[in-house]
Amino acid sequence: MRALVLEKKLELSLRDIDLPNEIGPDDVKIKMHTVGICGSDIHYYEHGKIGQWKVNQPMVLGHEGSGTITDVGKNEKILKIGDRVCVEPQIVSKKTKEYKLGIYNYDQAVKFWATPPIHGCLTPEVIFPGDMVFKIPENISYSEGAMVEPIAVGMQAVTKASIKPGQIGLVLGCGPIGLVTALAALAGGCSTVYIADIVSEKLETCEHYPDLIPIDLTKEKLSERIMKDTNGWGVDRFFECSGAVKAYESIFTCCSPGALVVLVGNNAEPVPMDWAVLFSKGLEFQTVHRYSHQYEPSIRLLASGKINVKPMITHTFNFEESVEAFERAAEHRPSDIKLQIRIDQENS
Repeated sequence: MRALVLEKKLELSLRDIDLPNEIGPDDVKIKMHTVGICGSDIHYYEHGKIGQWKVNQPMVLGHEGSGTITDVGKNEKILKIGDRVCVEPQIVSKKTKEYKLGIYNYDQAVKFWATPPIHGCLTPEVIFPGDMVFKIPENISYSEGAMVEPIAVGMQAVTKASIKPGQIGLVLGCGPIGLVTALAALAGGCSTVYIADIVSEKLETCEHYPDLIPIDLTKEKLSERIMKDTNGWGVDRFFECSGAVKAYESIFTCCSPGALVVLVGNNAEPVPMDWAVLFSKGLEFQTVHRYSHQYEPSIRLLASGKINVKPMITHTFNFEESVEAFERAAEHRPSDIKLQIRIDQENS
């Protein structure tokens, strides 16, 4: 089957590759429609690895996907042929302790799309367990359906933040994950959410979100702005979504006493911590690794209009332009938020 294949670091091919084509009793077959390009896809392309996961053999990319059911296994009772769906891209064992505790995202044996050696979904057709495939309502487009995956990350962050109504949030990083985290924080009860970045062009997206307060870090000192606006108190919930080591300095200067910090961005190097401040302020920390049980609430918020991802979708490429799409993503253009690839040209 034709697919976008990462052959090795910095080498992509749109070519035929052997992929599973037999549907199991608990599986569904999906005609893929739209697939988003994630930062992890680009990281594998540019560096050939992320942490412990290394590309040692050709791998199909893509894990943010939506499409249409074309076949169902004999045991599948919920989904049917013709259903419009999005896919939670991880295969989990229902027998593990992690699954039983509701934290299956921490099961080290999870098979996650486009994480070596597991193939992703940038191909016209995929087979996947039906219990990780979710219907999307008619008022959600395939393009929006492919955004449920990054929304789920933001929802995981906000769930871990245990927001209380009226609290003030701060998000560092105005990429796709930062934006959906900020919107989820508002939906979760924050009265005010600031979002900060060093890239002015990305902050322009906030023009579509009047409830988000952008802070351009090239023009303002973050701690001064936060302390001024909060009368010296600081923010109650801090979300680090940039992955930048320097961003951690803001934890110590912008958080209120007793604030909860959620670390979402992945760091490429060790991060220094000011333990004296952490102890004196009583800061609490949570970390995010993917998500668990976040797809259904993410779809509901998307369908309700409380989270709007349309302004984040910068450009959509055709399947035959997949290599070009990744080359553009690797340019890291300041004005690009989310690039997507449309595989199915027949259905809107």
